[in-house]
Amino acid sequence: MQVQERLLESDFYRISRCIVLYAEKDNEVATEQIFADALASGRRTLFPRVIPEYRGLSLVRVCGRDELRPGTFGLLEPTGSEIVPPTKLGRALICVPGVAFSLEGQRLGRGGGYYDRLLAVTDSQAVTAGLAYSFQVLDRLPESPDDRRLQLIVTESGVYAAGASTRPAVGADGPRR
Repeated sequence: MQVQERLLESDFYRISRCIVLYAEKDNEVATEQIFADALASGRRTLFPRVIPEYRGLSLVRVCGRDELRPGTFGLLEPTGSEIVPPTKLGRALICVPGVAFSLEGQRLGRGGGYYDRLLAVTDSQAVTAGLAYSFQVLDRLPESPDDRRLQLIVTESGVYAAGASTRPAVGADGPRR
């Protein structure tokens, strides 16, 4: 819950009117607290739905926990029909799960490249944030040309602007560069 609280306290969350979340699996950081706050504060809240034939993700609006059902890979996925193209997100905050992260914004996922393909076509105004426990943050990770780096890494100890420094990002004017 500390990671979620850290995100909820961040300027990046406060200024975002659209939040993209995920349903956690195994030891990924949970998002229930963020989801509840986003709904209560009237933010447009989206969850990914796996499109197996394209090895991609679509973003679907969710207005309540009851709109999530087990889907591909056993993940909870949205059942709704309101799909928002990633190119039309505007100033959204996209929360991204992972197995490991670096403070340079590198992310090690589960090997399918789903999030990399999504982030490759996401609106340039959107802010991407990896949610991680401190033990998941490593110095460097393997990287391929198709990998997409994240702008922020959020842990229980801070919000870090990827590639900027090992100090937490501060201020309301966006990630420190």
